[in-house]
Amino acid sequence: AAVDIQPACLGLYCGRTVLSVNGSVETYGDCGVCPRGQRTDDNKICRECVGSPDRYDWLYLGFMAMLPLVLHWFFIEWYSGKKSSSALLQHLMALLECSVAAVVTLLLSDPVGSLHIRSCRVKKLSDWYTMLYNPSPDYITTVHCTHEAVYPLYTIVFIYYAFCLVLMMLLRPLLVKKIACGLGRSDRFKSIYAALYFFPILTVLQAVGGGLLYYAFPYIILVLSLVTLAVYMSASEVEFFKDLLVRKKRLVVLFSHWLLHAYGIISISKLDKLEQDLPLLALVPAPALFYLMTAKYTEPSRILSEGGNGH
Repeated sequence: AAVDIQPACLGLYCGRTVLSVNGSVETYGDCGVCPRGQRTDDNKICRECVGSPDRYDWLYLGFMAMLPLVLHWFFIEWYSGKKSSSALLQHLMALLECSVAAVVTLLLSDPVGSLHIRSCRVKKLSDWYTMLYNPSPDYITTVHCTHEAVYPLYTIVFIYYAFCLVLMMLLRPLLVKKIACGLGRSDRFKSIYAALYFFPILTVLQAVGGGLLYYAFPYIILVLSLVTLAVYMSASEVEFFKDLLVRKKRLVVLFSHWLLHAYGIISISKLDKLEQDLPLLALVPAPALFYLMTAKYTEPSRILSEGGNGH
């Protein structure tokens, strides 16, 4: 076999593109950046991404897709007011916007027209930050080899956020204008204004911390679900099971936190061994049950009254 003697391809993510293939002989180009949808192999050759996202990759994409939806719901609830009857329809509209955006994003991803996507496997944290590994052979000239080594896990999130924003701007104002009769004129669109703030924040978060979120999102879900559940219960003065059953809204919030908690547990375990991982889901209601059973013993007024009596 002919040996193609070429200068060494420096840099962690620099590679040579395949120009032509003649039987078993390949002709390579100069060392540089790999085209979109390709990444370097062990021999510094740019190879097309032909794999599919694994279960953990889909869970990560699901987490990034849930972020704008959860924020939409939070701000809709925050600004809708207790007497407004439009909150439910706005919640459903936000769910519809994010669902349509997710489906359209998958359909436009390679292969186009399919809900399946091809991807490169994530090997390490540096795969998300190839711009930090551009080599400088002579310490003067920098060889730019920045490309999406985790294709398409990095850019697909930006595309999804763009579709979410466009759909929200097209659909939500019309809905709010027609049904938000319980709100003042200045309060009707506050949930939309909030989205115009948090979408840029989410975009910057993905651009800067996408790799960190990829490895940390299961633990972020667990911590946030526990903290927000405790804050909600203490703020709502939830003490007994009867109180939850009477107020259906609180029951919905409780089940939503349980779903997030289960999502975090599944993301950590990846359900590789079902016989070991599935029993962990039985722990999902444990924090809420513990709070409900112990809240009456930790009520501040009771502690202060008993302390006063003891004194």
